[in-house]
Amino acid sequence: QVQLVESGGGLVQAGGSLGLSCAASGRTFYAMGWFRLAPGKQREFVAAIYWSGSSTYYVDSVKGRFTISRDNAKNTVYLQMNMLKPEDTAVYYCAARGIFARGVLNQQRDYEYWGQGTQVTVSS
Repeated sequence: QVQLVESGGGLVQAGGSLGLSCAASGRTFYAMGWFRLAPGKQREFVAAIYWSGSSTYYVDSVKGRFTISRDNAKNTVYLQMNMLKPEDTAVYYCAARGIFARGVLNQQRDYEYWGQGTQVTVSS
């Protein structure tokens, strides 16, 4: 049974940092990513990383502030968030894709497995 368990969310002041983790179990994954759902908005892509770890992708709004990484030995993906802004406030979801696919995997339909989400709140 595949499980994705996020941790690390919380409350932080603007300009601060938070680190999220997503521990996966049940199988290994070609790609892992993070999405977020803010109040009144649709869930959006944040970042993705492929098996090798050499390919990473980010939504423009987090480039230069967020870093995605993975530890394949631990089957875990991380999202380091720096210089946080109030508009980063959202529930952050970990997502995983089991099989190879070409291109940038930045759509929800690209991922088969999802975590339960963790709240990130950035105060101004």
